[in-house]
Amino acid sequence: MANRKAILISPELCTGCRACQVACKAWNQLPAEKTKFSGNFASPADLSSNTLNKVRFVEAPSEDKPLRWLFVSQRCMHCEDAGCMKICPVPGAIYRTKDGAVATDPDKCIGCKLCSAACPFDVPRYGKDGKLSKCTMCADRTENSMPPACTKTCPTGALTFGDSKELIAKAKRAGYTKVYGENDLGGLGAMYAFKDAPLLYGMKENPKVPEMVVFWHKYLKPLSLISIGGVAAATLLHYAFVGPHKDKEGDDE
Repeated sequence: MANRKAILISPELCTGCRACQVACKAWNQLPAEKTKFSGNFASPADLSSNTLNKVRFVEAPSEDKPLRWLFVSQRCMHCEDAGCMKICPVPGAIYRTKDGAVATDPDKCIGCKLCSAACPFDVPRYGKDGKLSKCTMCADRTENSMPPACTKTCPTGALTFGDSKELIAKAKRAGYTKVYGENDLGGLGAMYAFKDAPLLYGMKENPKVPEMVVFWHKYLKPLSLISIGGVAAATLLHYAFVGPHKDKEGDDE
């Protein structure tokens, strides 16, 4: 997309304050979650229908320090080649905004959970209502010329929002050799400025949409639409030329 917007995440600048998590919950009116310490300081431990953005705490090896902390924001990646959009059987349940974000319409979601199987980043979560819940890059804010709540509140500049190409150029000028998401899956709406290999930060190398999603999108989905269209067309033709079904006398007997 020519006007694609993105969030650039710089783990080296993050202090792990988790203000982005609080801002996300406040804006989206999401409740807090009870957590238990499980050996890692990240809280909560994973994304959920009530936690759309969380900071992953990574204990990385270091040559000059006993321990090196990396704080990595975890959320929907807003892929250009979005497996969730490809496999979703309901038009409009998962859609792309004018800024390039992948957003959802809970009223159209049927709770099939196919998007969970199609996401290479294991992002989609479902609430008690059976509806998909994930980061939408604050589509309701960006469409009104406001930045996402998480980037607005970040005190260190670890999260910045803007034009995708400008953010990539900014990261490279700052000396980051790897901008994760620049080319991955056609380009990501949540990109990372890494100094080391993505695996160190807990991110996949060369993420790909599962083959079964590609097969569904390329072959099976068009066939299913043709079948549905054929049934609908046949119904209309029958109604037009034959008329509505009428019970014959004596059918009740």
